[in-house]
Amino acid sequence: MKSRKDGGDRLFQAAMMGFALIIVLLIVGIITELTRSSMLSIKHFGFSFFTGMTWDPVFENFGALPFIYGTLVTSLVALLIAVPIGVGTAIYLAEYAPPFLRKSMSLLVDLLAAIPSVVYGLWAIFELVPLMRTNIQPFLGKYLGFLPFFQGPNYGVGMLAASLVLAIMIVPFIISISREVIMTVPHVYKEAAYALGSTRWEAVRSIILSYGKTGILGGVILALGRAIGETMAVTMIIGNNVTISPSLFSPGYTLASVIANEFTEATGNLYLSALIEMGLVLFIVSIIVNMIARMLIWSVTQKQSTGTTLKPRAL
Repeated sequence: MKSRKDGGDRLFQAAMMGFALIIVLLIVGIITELTRSSMLSIKHFGFSFFTGMTWDPVFENFGALPFIYGTLVTSLVALLIAVPIGVGTAIYLAEYAPPFLRKSMSLLVDLLAAIPSVVYGLWAIFELVPLMRTNIQPFLGKYLGFLPFFQGPNYGVGMLAASLVLAIMIVPFIISISREVIMTVPHVYKEAAYALGSTRWEAVRSIILSYGKTGILGGVILALGRAIGETMAVTMIIGNNVTISPSLFSPGYTLASVIANEFTEATGNLYLSALIEMGLVLFIVSIIVNMIARMLIWSVTQKQSTGTTLKPRAL
């Protein structure tokens, strides 16, 4: 009986290990195929592929710098918009909201995260872009036009519009992860802060945020990974123009959007290889960003399970 039970356990363990190995093999296979398919571009351009500013399929001169720039700008601006909203909402849901409102808003946050990217893109085309062209961009140009970020013609489409859509799309991830991290703060720490005479805001600032800042940062980085890899909504409203401009009003391009736009038009082998190389870069960056985020979030849960002593800031 014991040997049969041990045999069943070993068989089950081997099956589960096989499922896990499938995931590893899948990732290795994707990286291998992307590397093999982009080898022509890697050998032809070398490191200059990442510093070149010209994208000319006719003469097969390809440089990815405008797309890297567009990806970084839209993602970082989206974070600047989404992080205060996301973390603030998470604090409210975890510490201030009554139970009925907490459940309702949590459901709405989950629904917001489940909306397909193309739906965000359609909404942006018919609602956000006209609003940007007639109200938001003229307002920013009038009062902040002395800055290079808010200069230029008001097309409506552009990097600022793409950043706003990305911010809306990543806010649910920041809210969900930040709220879960805040909820992991032991009640004894908060009760001790209140016993010392601190206000709720002082407890939030000095205890809750101090305890959960690593996990919240992990959620922000995870949202950054989502923003970097977003394709459809960004492609629909960023303008798809191969330029590097300090103005957020100007059209731009991202790594994901140029792959989506031009992959079916890539007739030459070098052209196709250059697009696949950008896909390889995007895949590796997404993996690294997600790994960093998961490690930061894991550190918070590990801290809770081991009962690490909190060292809060002065109240």
